[in-house]
Amino acid sequence: MSSLRSRSPEALYHAIPQVPLASHPVLPAESGFEMEDEGDPDAAHELAHPHFTHVDARVRWIFFILGCAVLLPWNVMITATPYFMARLSTSSIKATFSSYLSTSFTASNSIFLAHATATSKKNAPSRQIMVSLLCLSTLTSLLTFSTYIHTTAGFFFAFVLLNGIAQAAFGSYLQTSCIAIASLFGPTAVQPMMSGQAGVAVVVSGVQVLSALASVRRDSEAKVSSVPTGGHGEAEERSAFVFFGLSTLFLLASVCAQVWLTNMPVYKTVAGSLEARAKTDADEIDGEEAQGLVSRGRQDASEGNRKILRIAKANMIYEVAVAYVFVVTLAVFPPITTSVAPTNPSMHPLLFSAIHFFVFGVGDFCGRYVCSFPRLLTWSAKRLLTFSFARTLFVPLFLMCNVQRPSSSAYTPIINSDFIFMLILFLFALSNGYVSSMCMMSAPSLENNDRLKTREDIDVAATVANFCLILGLAVGSIMSFAVRGAVCHCNPFTS
Repeated sequence: MSSLRSRSPEALYHAIPQVPLASHPVLPAESGFEMEDEGDPDAAHELAHPHFTHVDARVRWIFFILGCAVLLPWNVMITATPYFMARLSTSSIKATFSSYLSTSFTASNSIFLAHATATSKKNAPSRQIMVSLLCLSTLTSLLTFSTYIHTTAGFFFAFVLLNGIAQAAFGSYLQTSCIAIASLFGPTAVQPMMSGQAGVAVVVSGVQVLSALASVRRDSEAKVSSVPTGGHGEAEERSAFVFFGLSTLFLLASVCAQVWLTNMPVYKTVAGSLEARAKTDADEIDGEEAQGLVSRGRQDASEGNRKILRIAKANMIYEVAVAYVFVVTLAVFPPITTSVAPTNPSMHPLLFSAIHFFVFGVGDFCGRYVCSFPRLLTWSAKRLLTFSFARTLFVPLFLMCNVQRPSSSAYTPIINSDFIFMLILFLFALSNGYVSSMCMMSAPSLENNDRLKTREDIDVAATVANFCLILGLAVGSIMSFAVRGAVCHCNPFTS
């Protein structure tokens, strides 16, 4: 249980007095605010906000880089969708490729993240970060080389899915280790890491826009098509080569940043105990198993399960809200949104798709950044659940845009404007970042969530909320098949 607590942002409220850089205790939220609604237990905390400890700027930047690396695998796969679909242009798999990709990636991420959490006490986090980053670099480099190797559509489809599953696996272990180490440095180390997770989407999609723009300019013989991936795919391949290559270099740079961090004296002071504890706990677990202490293990597991169920029931509103946010998001982004073609005939489909990813990344980042302003925070579970359910309205709005359907009959979209489509997409991403962040901030907060009783509940609440978030990603990916079936009036698994 101690290993789980180290990964909870709320667990950071315990100060580390022996470390000068994280020695200032986190003070409780200011009181004295009147309740807006006496009937809502969350309303009294609407204006509460935590105070943060100080961390050296170099450490903050390193955690920002590691935060980018944590979500880089997912962003690499979804942002390269135009390239993948161009390679599958002659195959019937193309229409459902995005749904298969997001479903396999998120499902694998859920499974491996559960295993990474359960085995975190057995592995030194610094070593696990290094191994994960090097493996992710290798997988991304394989995608880079794929732009020069042409195979059958079926083989390429299997290669991309397996590559994505492997990236999801190593990304899961990277995530658990990074959060465990950042939590020891304090909230101001976790904050840049979370910002990095949101910022990587903006950077990745921005690079994709620039590479797509350069490829389109070089592709003088390419004709503008009416579908998102037109031509012979030459512009998509050149764009993907630049994109995958830069992603590989960034992951290697993250390895250098991690080496720099582990060589800092402050790292050995703050995280040295975590490194030593991993080895000690692993030895103790092996010793207990060798002595046959099965009954004690079963008793501890039973108590832990009851605690998890109690907190999960208490925080159900937050958990449903954060899960449903990503159910809606993954149901349409990117499987449906990438099917929206530009209405302007002078806009190249590759560039339009890249800009669409960039707009979503900027909106999601802005939604998370808004959560840094105390006056704009929403701690009420009921309000967050309402916001989450209200995002369902975005689904029909996207379907009113210029979505390409397999039917040969003429179709005039209700929303026949590229600007309005991008505006809807931006608001969609803005709400995704804001509501999901507020749910993850509120669920494990003793100061803003009266449903939690003691600080021992914090790590469990954070873990359960994180699991619900990942579960929402997986369910949303599966729901994308149903949404596509409603769009094309066909079998979404084959058409």
